[in-house]
Amino acid sequence: MIRVELPAPLRLLAQVGPEIHVADNASTITGVLDAIENEYPMLRGTMRDQRTGVRRPFIRFFACGADLSHDSLTSRLPEPVLNSAEPLLIVGAMAGG
Repeated sequence: MIRVELPAPLRLLAQVGPEIHVADNASTITGVLDAIENEYPMLRGTMRDQRTGVRRPFIRFFACGADLSHDSLTSRLPEPVLNSAEPLLIVGAMAGG
């Protein structure tokens, strides 16, 4: 099981707590997002473009203290995420001045 922490607006939209779980076979960010969107269809298009699959500009991915946002979405997640020791953090970035 992979632990995923969602930002507050997405938790509210999906009506879930701060942490959700996806199946172990989701070993990449793409796999995790596929699993989340299958379980919570109301989140489709909120984290990545539905047509292209590209990460939304203000969505970031973190795990084990590292920013994975600019890694390939098909790169394997870190081992601590895959064995549930650490969560995958999905963060809504902020902008402004």
